[in-house]
Amino acid sequence: MLLRRGLLVTRGPLLSLASNWTPQRPRAARTSVSSSMADPSPAASKKVKMAICQLLVTADKEENIKCARKAIEDAAKQGSSIVVLPEMWNCPYSNDSFPTYAEEVPSPGPDSPVAPATSTSPSVSMMADVSRQCGVTLVGGSIPECSNGKLYNTCCVFGSRGSLLGKHRKTHLFDIDIPGKIRFMESDTLTAGDKLTVVDTDVGRLGIGICYDIRFPEMALLYAKAGVQIIVYPGAFNTTTGPAHWEVVQRARAVDCQLFVVTCSPARQEGAGYQAWGHSTAVGPFGEVLATCGHEQATVFVELDLAQVERRRENMPFMRQRRADLYSLTGEAAKP
Repeated sequence: MLLRRGLLVTRGPLLSLASNWTPQRPRAARTSVSSSMADPSPAASKKVKMAICQLLVTADKEENIKCARKAIEDAAKQGSSIVVLPEMWNCPYSNDSFPTYAEEVPSPGPDSPVAPATSTSPSVSMMADVSRQCGVTLVGGSIPECSNGKLYNTCCVFGSRGSLLGKHRKTHLFDIDIPGKIRFMESDTLTAGDKLTVVDTDVGRLGIGICYDIRFPEMALLYAKAGVQIIVYPGAFNTTTGPAHWEVVQRARAVDCQLFVVTCSPARQEGAGYQAWGHSTAVGPFGEVLATCGHEQATVFVELDLAQVERRRENMPFMRQRRADLYSLTGEAAKP
């Protein structure tokens, strides 16, 4: 397995690069847990309450921002310490929309300068402000980012004090052509990112991927090797690939890497040019679906016990059992 570029690791004020990294109110969604997959041992728990906000996205950017803010505020009122938004939550999912809705995103840092709401980055400004006011960690889905004449599909992660802790640019662009079903070429407008992103937050160590990134197990395995506990994938699978693969790939990544996998999709908008599958989901490190929803606008609330990651890895030590003499992940993770 090869990775040509680095793993971006951020931890509040620290930023390091391992170059050899060898408009309805959202409602709570249903939650389901299989009793046959209960915790294997009574070890100490570290529980985190997460809200996954599956938002209905329209062509009205200002309304999208208001809707996202309200969903975050409502989630915080219900005790969530980490909130997740969908892929491309501030604009329609189309190559024509990305340039029009794009914003500048600053570099991460402890005192990252975030433009005021009246500037050209209203989505970024809102996320910084609401994460600070509500005291939550925010995985801000993704928005189109403009930088040096290029466009990226970018996820911003904000800490509970409003600082931009990390940003991930989608590394695998969604270029597919299924005859009679769907053809979409993100590369017509977007540029691929060249780093993998690990962010240390108040709630734990996160790895970030965006939508199509989830199809590449090497990326998730590198995150597991870096000690990631939760991989968050804002994503907008469609009504062709969604029913076939959405849940399957989430559970596969969780089982392979023995960690939590969380996805957040836009809600499906009937009549839109791109039909999102929805079904935002949280999967546990044993591959069990912890919580999910349908295709409508909803907020999924789920409690994640991060201690399960270590317990599963102790009971079934996949990483230690890998045959480095036969195959390997290249490089090592930087110590954040």
